[in-house]
Amino acid sequence: MRGRICLVTGATDGIGWMTARALARDGARVIVVGRNSGKGERCVAALRAETGNDAVELEIADLAAQAEIRALAGRLAGTLPRLDVLVNNVGAWFHRRVESPDGIEMTWALNHLGYFLLTGLALDLLRAADAGRIVNVASRAHVGPQVDFDDPEGKRRYAGWRAYQQSKLANLLFTYRLAERLGSGGRVTANCLHPGFVASRFGHNNRGLPGLVAMATQRLFAISDEKGAVTSHYLAADEAVAGVSGRYFVKCRAVESSPASRDREAQARLWEMSEEMTGFRYPD
Repeated sequence: MRGRICLVTGATDGIGWMTARALARDGARVIVVGRNSGKGERCVAALRAETGNDAVELEIADLAAQAEIRALAGRLAGTLPRLDVLVNNVGAWFHRRVESPDGIEMTWALNHLGYFLLTGLALDLLRAADAGRIVNVASRAHVGPQVDFDDPEGKRRYAGWRAYQQSKLANLLFTYRLAERLGSGGRVTANCLHPGFVASRFGHNNRGLPGLVAMATQRLFAISDEKGAVTSHYLAADEAVAGVSGRYFVKCRAVESSPASRDREAQARLWEMSEEMTGFRYPD
């Protein structure tokens, strides 16, 4: 990975931080994306100190806000010669319905539309690499639901966990459709993964009982952030998956995802809806 340029979103905490650390240890130039400058600066300093790699940088952006995603992509396009790896890792679960700066339900805005828009805007940089890789952190939580195309933002009825599951299903639908559009044998690959049930700060943004339950459950049953980052790092860096695209990985192995995630009609419908909600059309 020495000399390669990698960008990891949501990398100031949890498995994003561990993924960034692994890539920095590999010798890559790592761009950490976070929304809090103080936390981000502390994260970068810690990564440099732990890995001995000074090529760790910080970009500040709220990836639930489409204007900030576009501004971030503009800065990257103006400064980077290429992007070898994009790890879409940022995500959250919101017990109560809240809206993004664009007036979109937050789970949908951050967990799905953020992936869709940032990836599309970074695609030219990824194509400039010898073999660009897109790694989308999804979840086994995708199993069970369908995307509610009539009410994806839960305006009529909202349930936080259901919204999270739907967003993770959207990650898979998006990845499969993207890989198909990129084509086999292309310069850019796209894969997704389940990191495992990780003892990160997932769900801690929720106040009261939901946040307490999330913390207690993680203490009892979850794996470490470091173990949770193994598959993300594998897909970003390992030569064993060079040229592999359109697959879903668990514990560094390609496995079959849910039937709903492989629904080609749903993939196409989600893509069209995502273009409408972001006002962005992918380059051919």
